[in-house]
Formats: sequence, structure tokens, C-alpha cells
Amino acid sequence: MATLAEKKAVVEEITENVTNSNALYITNYKGLSVSEINDLRLKFRKDEVTFKVYKNTLVKRALEEVGGYEDLYPHLAESNAFAFVNEELAAPAKILKSFIKDHKKPQFVAAMVEGEYYSDSQLDALASMKSKNEIIGDIMGLLMSPVNNIVGGLQSQGGTLAGAIKAIAEKGDES
Repeated sequence: MATLAEKKAVVEEITENVTNSNALYITNYKGLSVSEINDLRLKFRKDEVTFKVYKNTLVKRALEEVGGYEDLYPHLAESNAFAFVNEELAAPAKILKSFIKDHKKPQFVAAMVEGEYYSDSQLDALASMKSKNEIIGDIMGLLMSPVNNIVGGLQSQGGTLAGAIKAIAEKGDES
């Protein structure tokens, strides 16, 4: 049996993981073999996701210290493992979805992503979330669009300022 000091150290570790993460996923690992758990842990590690098995009571203490995770309390039962991620918030969902497709387990239980609660039926929605880099790419595309219109206008009108202004004005009339 763990001593009070050991339990306190584990609660501090969990609190640190929760505080340093923007998402927390809960899975029920019941039925997974040790090699399957290690395989899943390796897949998570490749995507910079921390995947740990903790006692539910210690996780609840840590979540109470941090605050804002009340929606997860009812799920802190059975054989749970916890995935903590900071950057690519959909990474655990994508990994879990693929792993579940291949192994029919573990069971996705729930998640908190940037303060929003997701139930066990929302794994597909989480897995379809765009990554940070995909969102940045979309924004860059939107920002580059006006620049491309100006460059296109300059090239199509022989490069004169009057021609460029005319081309931009014509594009503005079309939209």
C-alpha cells in the first residue's frame, strides 16, 4: 500500500500534467494486454502525448485542485488510463480511433479539451479536429489570397499601376 507521502507525490505529478496540458482524455484499458498498452503508449509518445495509468481517486484529487474538470468526475471509475496533451489536441483521439479500429479496445470514456467536455460518443468529432499547423495553414491561405489578387492584377495588365488598380476594381465588382 502506498504511503501518504507517495500518494501526495502522485497527486502533484497528476496536477502538473493537467496544468501543463490543454486536453485530458480518459480511456478504459480493461482487456488490453501489457504489450498492447505498451504499443498504445509508444504511439502516444510519438505524438508528444503523455499516457499514464493512475488511481482514479488520486486523479480526482488532482482535478479538484486544478478546478474546472467536474464533468469528468463521474467517469473516474474502473480501469482508466489518462492521456495529457498540450499542442496537437486531436492527436489522442486520432490515435485512439485507429487503435480501437485495429484492436476493438480500449474504450474511449471522455475528454476535456480546452475546457470543453466531450463524451464517449464524440471520439469521431475529436479525431476530425484540425491540428494547430492545419489551422495556421488555413489562415495563411486566407491572408495570402489578397496578395495573390494584387500580383495577378499587376501581371495581367502589363504591370502598370493603373492597370493593376483597374484589375483589382474589376475583381471587387465580381465578388
